Amino acid sequence: MHPASDEEFEQAVAEALDSIPPELAAAMSNVVVLVEHEPPPEDPQLLGVYDGTPLTERDSWWAAGALPDRITIFQGPLERMCQSAEQLRREIAITVVHEVAHHFGIDDDELHDLGWA
Repeated sequence: MHPASDEEFEQAVAEALDSIPPELAAAMSNVVVLVEHEPPPEDPQLLGVYDGTPLTERDSWWAAGALPDRITIFQGPLERMCQSAEQLRREIAITVVHEVAHHFGIDDDELHDLGWA
């Protein structure tokens, strides 16, 4: 597959975020979604990562000076695993949903049971 341009990849991530039901999107709090070309060298197959405090673990003191949580989607591994632009868009959507679920406190075991791992 020919690699997507940065704009095409970021647009696919935006479309994946737009596909989240409005009531869930409205519940997302203090989180930013980023795109990077490659994951850390120690985990080269990583498709995405959630770095923050899940909503289920936040207390009344959490927001005092808290930086935004980060969801990072890694372009390189996603492109390398896909054979077509359609498959890439599908895998981006799965990865975005997976990482957003972590923001809501859903762990990998639960995601696996739901078919999103």
